[in-house]
Amino acid sequence: MTILSPGPVPKGTRSLADVGNIRRVAVATDRSETADRAVQWAAAFAMSIGAELLIIQVLPTGARGTTEAGAAAGTRARSAASELSRVAAELAGVRGKARVLVDDDAPKVIVRTAEEAGADVLVVGNAGMQGRTEFLLDNVPNRISHSARCTVIIVNTGAVPAVAGKAPREDTEEEPEPPLLLGRATRIATVMAKHGIRELFGAKGQDQRARARGLRSALEELGPTFCKLGQILSTRPDLLPPTFIEELASLQDHVPPLPERRVVEVMEQELRVPWEDVFASIDPEPMAAGTIAQVHTATLQDGTRVVAKIQRPGAREDIERDLGLLEMFARKAGGRPGLKQVVDLEAIAEHLSSSLQRELDFRTEATNIERMRAILEPYPRLAVPDVFDAYTTQRLLVLRFIDGGSLRTAPEGAERKEAARQLLESYYRQVLNEGFFHADPHPGNLLWFDGTIYFLDFGMVGEIGADLRRNLMMLLLAFWQEDATFLTDITLVIAGQDQRQDIDVGRFEAEMSELLTRYRNLSLRDIQLGPILQEMTEIAIRHDVPLPASLTLTTKALAQVQLAVAELDPELDPFAVAGSFLGRNLLAKVREGFDPRSLFYASQKLSLRVSRSIEALERLTGARPGPKLQVHFRGIEGLETDVRRAGRRLSLAFLSAGALIGTGMLAGHSSVASWVPITVGSAGGAFSLALVIDLLRRR
Repeated sequence: MTILSPGPVPKGTRSLADVGNIRRVAVATDRSETADRAVQWAAAFAMSIGAELLIIQVLPTGARGTTEAGAAAGTRARSAASELSRVAAELAGVRGKARVLVDDDAPKVIVRTAEEAGADVLVVGNAGMQGRTEFLLDNVPNRISHSARCTVIIVNTGAVPAVAGKAPREDTEEEPEPPLLLGRATRIATVMAKHGIRELFGAKGQDQRARARGLRSALEELGPTFCKLGQILSTRPDLLPPTFIEELASLQDHVPPLPERRVVEVMEQELRVPWEDVFASIDPEPMAAGTIAQVHTATLQDGTRVVAKIQRPGAREDIERDLGLLEMFARKAGGRPGLKQVVDLEAIAEHLSSSLQRELDFRTEATNIERMRAILEPYPRLAVPDVFDAYTTQRLLVLRFIDGGSLRTAPEGAERKEAARQLLESYYRQVLNEGFFHADPHPGNLLWFDGTIYFLDFGMVGEIGADLRRNLMMLLLAFWQEDATFLTDITLVIAGQDQRQDIDVGRFEAEMSELLTRYRNLSLRDIQLGPILQEMTEIAIRHDVPLPASLTLTTKALAQVQLAVAELDPELDPFAVAGSFLGRNLLAKVREGFDPRSLFYASQKLSLRVSRSIEALERLTGARPGPKLQVHFRGIEGLETDVRRAGRRLSLAFLSAGALIGTGMLAGHSSVASWVPITVGSAGGAFSLALVIDLLRRR
């Protein structure tokens, strides 16, 4: 495939004729201005090598199935053929020929006509042609270059491909250049002031709902990056008050879809080959356009239907710039008491930075999908889409297309109820066993297809450590046992606040007891674990006991999945599912404990620790050579220094006083030689001088 510019035929073209022995040149046209440039180039090329010229035009059929439509198409074809023959004669004389055909598949007909005419070279412009000419869905030059058997020359006609039925996109749709940091900061300050930044963190008596609404409006106006920040914040009730969480949950990002050429640009940068080498077609209309990415359905060259997630150009730079400004603002203003009462800005900046950095790398999402696939393996009614690793990069994610519907479309029956049970149990497994869970299982991310629930969108996942999983298990057990005291204790342990002295533990326990009382009279079927954990989180926040971020994500995810389960099977008892899961889990751990390899490993580890403990005890008692026990009390180094200094000064004072007193007594006795009191007095003076110097030096 050769790409040449319009204008005079290059001097080197003769060598092409010599090699290929070209006798007939075919060129495709739709009679547009850009296509005419390709025709003129082909005519000049044919004349330069003495070859025949065949101009091919394909007209769309229009309406189908009526005699009138067929007659109209025939009339248009005869008229177009007459005009095209005239053009061919003007360009190539007697060597110029023209053919006009009627069909909806222009690329196929062009290639077939060129082959039937025995064309050695087929010329086509690089701009889209009329008919089925969607830039991504059915690009005529690309299809011709892939299906023609003869040499294909694609002429650069210098025009931008157009989409059928749409005006060419203007340059104004280009992504704007990111503004300077100072300009962006000014813009943020202006928008925040417009929506009442001063009132946002005002007194508690002010209307909190109005302040939350102002924050949502400001984030929407500031664009995609801040919309994403608001969406993430809506999952963190430990960072914002409930009113703000509720308002931000309804935040919408108004993001225009990327032009098709920008989509292709990102694809080819990531794939490092022309997009048509991988995809047979890509739907030009996006399934979704978000703040970070845009999603298109597509078809691979082997016919597999896929979904391609393409990162918006400049998304990383825009987000990192805004995060930098947010972090700077958090450092400057985060310590102000009035602001601290409403939000923890430094915690927000840290959480948003880590969350968005993960979402900006699609390879992380692909890894999350594969990790979840392993977790869901025991559940035949649950699945995740296949990942095409060969085409997945930092800015491009290609998944198998799931042609499913919402959970409401699941047919009634045992299959639906079993899927509901597996969905709920899988979340117990994700949270309590694996410590890795899908953090946003809203209805749009759960699809029903062929008796299976598919999880979608793994940009937001949660992870919890082993200690937190164990404490979470104890928390649930305390709730089931209606033990408000232990429920309070374990909540404080989870928050790492069990040593604080300023917490009103009595009031905290009283609110937990009220929570237990509200749920005590409900049937097991009516109890939802997600809302319970959310209420417990709200109680903890009221007492300034911030729970870990992973736990707040867990409560939100459990609440969402409980709603999905209720949609599938309203009669499902969540505690019965939990009890069954915990029972099987306990039996599995018991079986693991009797594994010979595990037992041998545990015995060897115990033997080593026992022997090392005996050696340490022997050294401590002196029965074995080696370092003895030394006790070092941290924090008393200064006290030891003060004691030594005081002892030294007292010694000098006593010596000085004794010497001076002795001098006076000796001086009164005539029997004592005169040099004795002088010597003792000199010693006393020396001691006094040393004491004065020591006192002056340590001030």
